[in-house]
Amino acid sequence: MLTNYGYIALLLVVAIFFACSLILIPVVLKLLKIVPQKPNPVKASTFECGMETIGRSWVQFNFRYYFYALILIALDVMVAFLYPWAVDLRQLGVFGLIAALIFIAIIVVGYIYAWRKKVLEWK
Repeated sequence: MLTNYGYIALLLVVAIFFACSLILIPVVLKLLKIVPQKPNPVKASTFECGMETIGRSWVQFNFRYYFYALILIALDVMVAFLYPWAVDLRQLGVFGLIAALIFIAIIVVGYIYAWRKKVLEWK
């Protein structure tokens, strides 16, 4: 029983060490002057694909892109939850099938709602 907690503690120590090393390595390399640091106004300027920007750099995006992103996230979440269900299908039985159908129905209702509100039309 304690060996299982030992593995968890070892994983926690390795994770903390890895996170701290990712933060400290660039700092140490900068202090040792291994990382070149030559500030230049051209490096700090805003550019798009190597070209100078024309007009304002801060452009407000159309809010419809957020709807597409939300629908994409909903479908990705559905796939992320349905994959383990499909792997363990035989052990879950009828209860697992009903739970998955309810989950799919909720996603389909949201999709139909977005379709009826004409959110998915590109203008």
